[in-house]
Amino acid sequence: MKVFTLVVELGRRAGDGLPKGATGAGLVCYAAGHDEPEAVRETVAILKQADMAPLDVTGYGTLDERLADGHEIDDAERALMDRALAENSVIIAQMTPWFGEAPDPESLLH
Repeated sequence: MKVFTLVVELGRRAGDGLPKGATGAGLVCYAAGHDEPEAVRETVAILKQADMAPLDVTGYGTLDERLADGHEIDDAERALMDRALAENSVIIAQMTPWFGEAPDPESLLH
């Protein structure tokens, strides 16, 4: 198993828990899986069970892949990745509601 960093773009859906007036949201997730496609499938399935409307998922790879790409990853982020691996789970590390047009997904990682 590995942990993958995913950024999920959400649309709106009744009961999604997003703030009033939000047009959607971006989520930064750490998802365990044998490969990235499995991590994406599991993440989307869990979000749909939570009455959320995933529209798009962008994968940023594993910890090692992100470090190789020059991403700075702090201890708190590493701890969440370790937790996702230990629990074989999906951890939502950040949720950013959007009011209007969605920003570039990579902007959520900085």
